[in-house]
Amino acid sequence: MELRPPNLNFVMVSGNLTKDPEFKVTATGKELLSMRIAVNRRVKDKTGAWKDEPMFFSVDWWGDMAAKAKDRLRKGSPIVVEGRLKGREYEDKATGQKRSVVDIVANLVHILEKSSSGPGGAPSAAAPAAAGAGEDL
Repeated sequence: MELRPPNLNFVMVSGNLTKDPEFKVTATGKELLSMRIAVNRRVKDKTGAWKDEPMFFSVDWWGDMAAKAKDRLRKGSPIVVEGRLKGREYEDKATGQKRSVVDIVANLVHILEKSSSGPGGAPSAAAPAAAGAGEDL
């Protein structure tokens, strides 16, 4: 009997939106909120000084919870995204070469809001907003 590890496609990232999210309703009536998130990793450089290493992800959030949250999100909003990775290919218009990217399809998005009532004004998690089952077009 061959022992095979289970396939697992799960990701959780925390960061800030790099621009205002874009909301649309598809021709089939599905609601989509597209976002771009920057995730920083703090590392020490050769001199011992701290610096940020940013990574950027595109996030697609499907369903009625995404539609309800669209007005609460804007450039700079801190969020936590739980979801799965989805690869896609496109053709680079400048070079004609095929490119591939990995996006996040959100299952759950926690919108973090600054609260003056928290200790030291620390961010506090708002109620999480659950997305649909990560529907595709």
